[in-house]
Amino acid sequence: MGPALFRSCPEDFQVDEIIDFQPRGEGEHLLLHIRKRDQNSQWVAGLLAELAGIKRNDIGFCGLKDRFAVTTQWYSLHLPGQDLDIAQLKHGDFDILEVARHHRKLRRGMHQGNRFSILLRDVGFSQQALDQRLHAIDQLGVPNYFAEQRFGHDGNNLREAQSLIDRDQLKGNRRGTGLYLSAARSWLFNLVLQRRIEINGLAEGIDGDQSAALWGRGRSNANRQVAEIESEVLAEWQSWCYALEHAGLKQERRDLILRPQNLTAEWPAEQQLRLQFSLDAGCYATAVLREIAQLFRPQHRPL
Repeated sequence: MGPALFRSCPEDFQVDEIIDFQPRGEGEHLLLHIRKRDQNSQWVAGLLAELAGIKRNDIGFCGLKDRFAVTTQWYSLHLPGQDLDIAQLKHGDFDILEVARHHRKLRRGMHQGNRFSILLRDVGFSQQALDQRLHAIDQLGVPNYFAEQRFGHDGNNLREAQSLIDRDQLKGNRRGTGLYLSAARSWLFNLVLQRRIEINGLAEGIDGDQSAALWGRGRSNANRQVAEIESEVLAEWQSWCYALEHAGLKQERRDLILRPQNLTAEWPAEQQLRLQFSLDAGCYATAVLREIAQLFRPQHRPL
């Protein structure tokens, strides 16, 4: 496929969090549905804690949303027996769309997924080429890679993970290294996924196995052939595997193939393509976009 300009402005990348539960209407936690533009999820959580006069640990949310974007997501504030004037939480960095009480704190991964509306500009391919690619995605899906934001700017999270592993200090969230632990685990998954695609493409897996390892402690339940491939790929990364095993993580499996839901495309103007689709929690829109276009960003925001 040809090139396309990606993320010229925050409005070109819109994300709405999807939750699969209804707020109870009562409970110790105040839920806020928030819209933010060009703001970091962690930053907004810190602002909410400061404005509400509570500890940062009393703020919960389901997932990190892209900063250079317009996004909506839910936050929880632990306010047992306390009625808070919502006007106290107003701030120029976000808008409060909805307020409700709930009995549980929001935690990472509690949401169902995310809905995306993405505008590509200066599109350098035809409608026919797009139709063929969308048909292929509908039939086969796309590789379920962890995207570059998982690894930090210029891969800095991976370099920090290596430094922590060298010092035997990659110990997870309790030691403040959870971000780098996740980056290391995701990198190993991507390596295995790349090798599996080289061997078998996006077919029905090997002997029906369409998953790859998220490394950690415990025996793999992969079939013999898949386990041998993973062992071969990760042979040069044993220090990383060892660190992940001793950081308290249990070995898990992640799907090789990502299938976007309700994928639609329209041309709002010449050389502009808007794509809309939904993904399950933990999946990345850029994994879909890279199968449709060669993505470029404005020079002041290199990809």
